[in-house]
Amino acid sequence: MKLISIFFLNIFFSISLYAQEISHSVSKQLWPDVLGNHRAVILVGQNVDAAEVKIEWRRKDWDADQKAIVITDEKGNKIDNIYRINITREEGQFVFQPLNGAGKYYVYYYAWSGSKNIGGFSGDYLKREKAPNNEWLTKNELTSDKTKLVQAKVLEIQARTAFDSFFPMEVVAKQVEVERLIKKSAASYLVFPEDRKFPIKMFDDIPYKWISKGTSALFAGTAQRNEYYVFQLGVFAGKQNLKNVKIEYINSPFPATCFNTEGYSTKGDFFTKIVDVKKGKVQPFWIGLDIPLDAKPGLKEFQVRVKPENASASIIRVKINVTKDVLANRGDDETWRHSRLRWLNSKLGINDDVVKPYQNLKVQDQKITASSAEVVLKKDGLPASIVANGNPLLAAPLAFNILVNNQLLAFSSHDFKYATREAGKVSWESISFNDKLKLVCKASMEADGYLRYKISVNPLQDTKLDDINLQIPVKQELAKYFMGMGLPGSKCPGDYDWKWKGPQDSFWLGDVEAGLFCELRGSSYSGPLLNLYHPAPPKAWYNNNLGGFNIAADGNVLNTRTYCGPRSIKKGEALEFEFAMLITPVKPLDTKGQFANRYYHDGSHPEPPKDILESGVKIINVHHANQINPYINYPFGSVDSIKRFVSTWHKRGVKTKIYYTIRELSNQATELWALRSLSNEILADGNGGGYTWLREHLGSNYNAQWFTPINGTEACDAAILTSGESRWYNYYVEGLKWMIKKTDMDGLYLDDVSFDRDLLKRVRKVMDMVKPGCVIDLHSNTGFSKGPATQYMEFFPYINKLWFGESFQYDKMLPENWLVEVSGIPYGLMGDMLHAGGNPWRGMVYGMTVRYPWFTEGVNCDPREIWKVWDAFGIADAKMIGYWQKETPVHTSDPGVLATAYLKEDKILIAIASWNKDITEIKLNIDWKKIGWKPEDRILCPAIENFQPAKNLGLNDTIKVDPIKGYLLIINKKK
Repeated sequence: MKLISIFFLNIFFSISLYAQEISHSVSKQLWPDVLGNHRAVILVGQNVDAAEVKIEWRRKDWDADQKAIVITDEKGNKIDNIYRINITREEGQFVFQPLNGAGKYYVYYYAWSGSKNIGGFSGDYLKREKAPNNEWLTKNELTSDKTKLVQAKVLEIQARTAFDSFFPMEVVAKQVEVERLIKKSAASYLVFPEDRKFPIKMFDDIPYKWISKGTSALFAGTAQRNEYYVFQLGVFAGKQNLKNVKIEYINSPFPATCFNTEGYSTKGDFFTKIVDVKKGKVQPFWIGLDIPLDAKPGLKEFQVRVKPENASASIIRVKINVTKDVLANRGDDETWRHSRLRWLNSKLGINDDVVKPYQNLKVQDQKITASSAEVVLKKDGLPASIVANGNPLLAAPLAFNILVNNQLLAFSSHDFKYATREAGKVSWESISFNDKLKLVCKASMEADGYLRYKISVNPLQDTKLDDINLQIPVKQELAKYFMGMGLPGSKCPGDYDWKWKGPQDSFWLGDVEAGLFCELRGSSYSGPLLNLYHPAPPKAWYNNNLGGFNIAADGNVLNTRTYCGPRSIKKGEALEFEFAMLITPVKPLDTKGQFANRYYHDGSHPEPPKDILESGVKIINVHHANQINPYINYPFGSVDSIKRFVSTWHKRGVKTKIYYTIRELSNQATELWALRSLSNEILADGNGGGYTWLREHLGSNYNAQWFTPINGTEACDAAILTSGESRWYNYYVEGLKWMIKKTDMDGLYLDDVSFDRDLLKRVRKVMDMVKPGCVIDLHSNTGFSKGPATQYMEFFPYINKLWFGESFQYDKMLPENWLVEVSGIPYGLMGDMLHAGGNPWRGMVYGMTVRYPWFTEGVNCDPREIWKVWDAFGIADAKMIGYWQKETPVHTSDPGVLATAYLKEDKILIAIASWNKDITEIKLNIDWKKIGWKPEDRILCPAIENFQPAKNLGLNDTIKVDPIKGYLLIINKKK
């Protein structure tokens, strides 16, 4: 990005290089951005009342005649009288009234009104200017065909900044020029070789540069050893539609690939793409050459064959001069080289290796043992038993039931076998038969306790089914809590029915000691169900809304049943049912890390105050939309500022992480044009609109997302939506590796991401490979996810901390909701609060505070006073025993006031919080035998600003607790 900016600023562009007179440049001085990013500089040579000008602006927008023309003098004074003669996208011809007679004037043609705010752009182009004054029209006889006026001279066309410039690849060729070019050629299409410095940006037009230069059958370039060298071929379908254009290489001295026609998927599978080009359209083909470190210097020649299925092939000769120089990092350190396009086809991290902290899977007969889970399989491939953290979870085996005529079908023949046995993943297959159906079960278990199933139902004859359902019977004693399928985290109901609706596709059932997450899969998108990704429910389970879910308690068993309802299937038509399960907790609870590794997180101002170390902050999150990390999901142009920031705080013993995800991509991405050439593989389709830069350069077929002006700069970050799972995942993994190596950063802050657990596993593997000890924390908004703990649970084995809380109503949430949906404790994680500062009293029951300096207007959320109590007590070394645990030694006399104990050898910190509506008088009930020592007779109630006043309490005193509030109390061991 930086090199290209310098290139634009230091070289005076002139289309006269291509046989035209109008010069293009970047203005040396900024003008108000509401005037638009483009203007023509014109000179009026005489003192006249009316001057005519004709500007060949060669614009991309088809509604140029509907936009306002704004003309000012050199001082910025606006001219009112403008008489339009002819306004098209190719040229503008009009008469105006010079305010000061002879001199320079500026013609702006993309003026807009609106506002630029953090998170969004609101505005539109100004409509046509008001009609000129009739007296001026009459005086200058402008309506007369015989009128002769002084002609103003067009000096140049200017862009406000280099990033705004259209030159040279977005300066549009006129229609007559295009027709002339097509007519001159006998071929049905034309090929334009193009250097990587000039990405092909227009797909509906060709640039004037191609008109002036003409076609060529030669591409020549210079590369270095160890460089991944990239160039383009622009195919213009001038006379006909082109079908299935292939790119082939003849005698290439280096491995070559065309990113538009082939690649590797996110799972590492090779694929090819059919690329059609409609008549009148341009299709760029980006080609990469893998030049090795030991390449012999000299001129290398080969040919590229462009071969449409329905037209003759074109041969392009390629000459690459390989110099003696060796390029570091394949060229990835300089984005303009586009060498990182090869990251799109990366297979980094795609393997079945074990990811820390998990151990190798052990297989004995049909028992598979993971670090904290054990599964015994039946012959049909389903679990006969599941042991979570040493606790048998199932009351009976899982069942995949098929009913015909209200009778359960039996399958007497089974063929069970293991397909693969890797350290981090074991897979198996089972085939079952009866006279009507053949079932094929393919499944796997991973080292973190994650199971994935795909069951194919293959009819051997036309069959009418009453139902197909999945039943998971759980021991009632462990089925304390439930979340998902329309319910927030809550006590598990004994009777519940749900039909497919809303962004919900999964549930969790269990207790802190043991639980099971289940996701019903099979829809087109299987990542977290965010506000931007609401796919249809899984087709097989949904069954046109005949399917659903229910819970039923029966004695000591609580059974969940996911069903599809009645349907008819014909012989040869297979139905595929997919589901995945995760056994919880996924890891031991790290309370020491929770209390020791405190976060500083301020999106707009990532630089903490100098005294932050006194507060015990150990991790800083650098959000996007600031001067250190300005562009959303594209940190590569800011590597220097990030590296400096990381280095500064490493010297002070503080880790630094950055915001970097996938769901949307900044318009500042160098590879934006190459990605656009891939159709909607990576960048989602949409209705366009949004920030003016997007409208002027992308035009259409994009989905505008995040927008923010970057404080202290002229830059704006205007993102567009990505398409979900795509090769951008591969790029993301490689990009993370590069960023860690270049900046020494310590991990990621993930903010409502759209990718799946497979990618997160790759991310964790890369972090462990490059810099062990990297940290990942995950944020979500319940308004988007409708239960983020459910939607993201498959991530939990590979992240360190939760920050679920945006839109959470902490004062209204029941304890079960706090425990299950917010705290992360049942899954082996802990979290921080967010919305409106959370509730500090209730938060401490779950070991949570807000992050510093998180604030909300009118609410003091500063956690540092509580942190002081933590440090004085030494909470990081204490044993946390919550009210939800059987062995808890502390209760209160009122069930609406809950207590959590933080126990040390010589003292205990007790957090109490009320869920009652009224003031409650309580006493502490403490089992000192469980604690193992005798207490002093007094309770210390330290003063904590905005939390509690200091109090003197006796061990058996009554304590008044206000609604939604509580206390932090300390009792010391008797000496």
